[in-house]
Parts: sequence; C-alpha cells; structure tokens
Amino acid sequence: MAKTVVVFHSGYGHTQRVAQFVAQGANAQTVTIDADGNITDADWAALDAADAIIFGSPTYMGMVSWQFKKFADATSKRWFAGTWKDKVAGGFTISAQLSGDKVSTIQYFITLAMQNGMIWVGQPEMNDGHINRLGASTGLMAQVGPTSPAEDIPQGDLDTAKAFGERVAAVAAKLRG
Repeated sequence: MAKTVVVFHSGYGHTQRVAQFVAQGANAQTVTIDADGNITDADWAALDAADAIIFGSPTYMGMVSWQFKKFADATSKRWFAGTWKDKVAGGFTISAQLSGDKVSTIQYFITLAMQNGMIWVGQPEMNDGHINRLGASTGLMAQVGPTSPAEDIPQGDLDTAKAFGERVAAVAAKLRG
C-alpha cells in the first residue's frame, strides 16, 4: 500500500472539510498548514516519506492562499535535494463561485509538482450531475456559496473528493509496484 499525505490550508473550514474526504478516499494522513503558513518538522518528515502528496488550498483572488504559497516556497529545499522527485501528486480547491478562477489554483499545484519532479494525477470522472459536477479534469474542484458553512458543501463534491483521493492513492500504489 502506498503512503499518501494530504497537505492543505483552510481559512474558514471549507478546504478542511474537502481535505477530510480526500484523505478518507486515499486512506491518507492530513497535514494542516497553519494560519501563519507553517507546518511542523514532523509534518515535513511525513511528506518526505510519502509516495503521494495531495495539495489543497482555497482559491482566494484567483490563486492559492498566501499560507499555502509560503508552504510551497519552503519546498525549495526539497526541490534542491530532489526529495519529492517521482512522487505522485494531485490537488484540490474550493471557492464560493462556480468558476471562481479555481483553474489558476490547480495550475499552480501542477507547476509546483512539476518543479519538484512529481507525477501529476488529474480527475478522470465525467460530470454526471453528482460526481465532478464542475467538470474539472486537471484536479478536484468544489464550490459552495460565499456565506455558506462548510457543512453546506454539496454531497456530490464531497463524493468526488473521496473518489479523487482513491484515484491518487491507487496510482501511487500502481507505480510503487
């Protein structure tokens, strides 16, 4: 079995809720980026030991949160050492609007993964009105209204999150041999 870690920042609990479903699907450990953009040394060690890393951030103003960006910038030590080379990667985001420019956040995750020499896994599920209702293919995208609590995230988005976690973990297990 491949070891998967979900690393995410959540400003208001929405991304955390999606992360829980992704982690459930992947049977993964979660690492929370704190309000100051930091994670612990033990969290870094878990990421370094993982076969797959799934990135998560809300989409704020068309991009990852500044806390996630601080974490991403800190991965430069891993880049320099090649620590994450050939690990499997995926990513997810949530925003208040149907588009919300979430694709910019997913593209940022892809760039981060590619710079670290990782292998990107997208979202293969077709939009059936419940699973992948937003029709994303590059990663997992979820949406809930701007004043809605995390509990209001549509069940289809959460089911998609679980399926996405399963897929990333399955690809990592397949590649691990």
